[in-house]
This record gives sequence, structure tokens and C-alpha cells, in this order.
Amino acid sequence: MEERKKLAGDAFEVTSIYDGAIREYFKSVPLRYGENPHQSGKFIGNLGESFTQLGGKELSYNNLIDTEAAIAVVYDFKEPAFVILKHMNACGLAIREDGNLLEAYKATYNADPISAFGGILAANRIIREDIAQLIKEQELFVEVIIAPDFSKEALLLLKEKKNCRILKWNSPSLPSRQMRSCFTGILIQDRDTQVERAEDLKVVTKRKPTEKEEKDLLVAAVATKHLKSNSIALVKDGVLISMGCGQTSRIDALKQAIDKAHKFGLSLKGAVLSSEAFFPFPDCVELAGKVGISAVIHPGGSKNDQASIDMANKLNMAMVTTGFRHFKH
Repeated sequence: MEERKKLAGDAFEVTSIYDGAIREYFKSVPLRYGENPHQSGKFIGNLGESFTQLGGKELSYNNLIDTEAAIAVVYDFKEPAFVILKHMNACGLAIREDGNLLEAYKATYNADPISAFGGILAANRIIREDIAQLIKEQELFVEVIIAPDFSKEALLLLKEKKNCRILKWNSPSLPSRQMRSCFTGILIQDRDTQVERAEDLKVVTKRKPTEKEEKDLLVAAVATKHLKSNSIALVKDGVLISMGCGQTSRIDALKQAIDKAHKFGLSLKGAVLSSEAFFPFPDCVELAGKVGISAVIHPGGSKNDQASIDMANKLNMAMVTTGFRHFKH
């Protein structure tokens, strides 16, 4: 039976290559180049299923993968959300429960106005004239801006930026499975659709998080889920005020986030911290407490969890675990 399965798989591999070549012929969209100018690139599929381009020049390889990443962030929130993303990582993110998307944009931009230059902007609500006018006044260079819709006035203002790709998001869903090449084959996995809710939180310290801290912890959990591992997200008042990502140690990710917040004069007192994976040592919790961070969320599951819990108790911090890891490579 094992041999028959192997032979059947070999046969279908041949036919799938043939069918794939036909699909590529009819559905292929050539791109100027791939990730870098010396790499060729193309998109195979139907971009119109996802968005309608309302303005700006043609989309690049990098624009497409960054835009999908930005949409994935804001659509994890039920509340009005705005994100600015660079190289697959959110450099600014904010939600506003009162529905004020303009204030969400302001907070998003102010978290890192330097990285915002040349970023991908995404919202999960209609973008109106007030946001478009502010972007114009800031003279912000925008690669892509995407939202469920744009007001007529906003569209006219944004179209003044000839190089800005304006995309109207047609579908509120993303593919349930992800694929990437690996060696001579393909890796396939389910998309990480887990979003932590209040009922997922397990308090492991003597002090419980306050209502405000709990709301920020849930925002931070989404933020760190979408950052490259190892990652740390620092959130305060519904705003991703700083982050550290793509580091080979968790403590370095935290140091990066703290330095970034201090660089822009942002106070960490009362902020919360999220880690996409457990803490192998208590050093991150200790450093976080020393700079004023008051609460922590992480998956838990380390054999050394108690050391981090003990450190949090010592510093009168609240800590919750979720049981859900969010590695992102």
C-alpha cells in the first residue's frame, strides 16, 4: 500500500505540474521584478478577488506581500483599526473603540514617524477626507493605502500622490492555508487565525490585570502575532507604541522595543508587553518591570515559567498566559 501511495503521488505530481503550467499561462501577472531588481517576479492568480486598484502605479512584488500582511493585522480587530507596516512588520498600530479612525491614524503615525515613510497603510473602516488631508499635510510618502472604501473627497486627495497605490479591499477574508517553496517542494500550513479573547487569559500572578491593562494585553497579543519572531510588542492605550522583532533572542527584542520607545519620547509607564512565545528566563520580565511596564501576556509552557511568574510578583506586575504560541518565520 505504501508503494502504491508513492507511485500515485508521483503520477499526480506530473499532472499537477502540467495543470500548473496552464494556469500560469492564463492567470500570470508579470511584475517589474521580484524582491530585488535582479530577481524576476510574477503573480499567479486573480488579484481582483481581493481588491480593486483605484489609483497609483502598478503594484510590485514587495507591495503585494506587505499589503496582505497589513490587511491581516487590521482584520484581526473588530474595533476600528489602523496600521502602518514596513517589510512585513507593523511599525505603528492603533485601535479606537469610539470609532474615531482619524485618532487611530494619528496615534499609529506618531509611534514611529520615521518608519512610516514609504510604508503600507491599512484600515478596517472607510477612509475619509480628514485622514487623507492629514497625510497630504504630513507630506508622507505612501507606497500603498488599502481600506474597505474611500470617500469621494479622500480619493481625490490621495490621487494627488501619483505613486501611491490606492486599493479598495473587496474581500474581508484571506486564504485559510499558506504555501511557500522549500527545497524542491512546497510547505503548506493552516493560516494562524487564532485571536486571543478575554476568556483565553489565565492569570498566573497574585495581581490581576486591570480592565484597561486587559484591553491593551489583547491588542498586544494581536500585534506580536504579526511580527517576525522573536518579537515583543509594547502597547499603551490601544496603541502599539513600540516593538522589537526578528531578533535571535527575546531579551534583544525587548531591548530594541524599549530603545525605540525612548527614542520617540514615549513613556512606558503603565504600558503592557506581549511576547509571541514563552520566556525561557525571567530577564525580560525583570527589565520590563524596571522601565514601568505593568502587565505581561505570553503563551506560557516553559519548564521555567515559575521564574518569570515569581519575578512579576516581586515587581507587582500582572501576568497572563494564553496557551497559544505565534511564531512567525
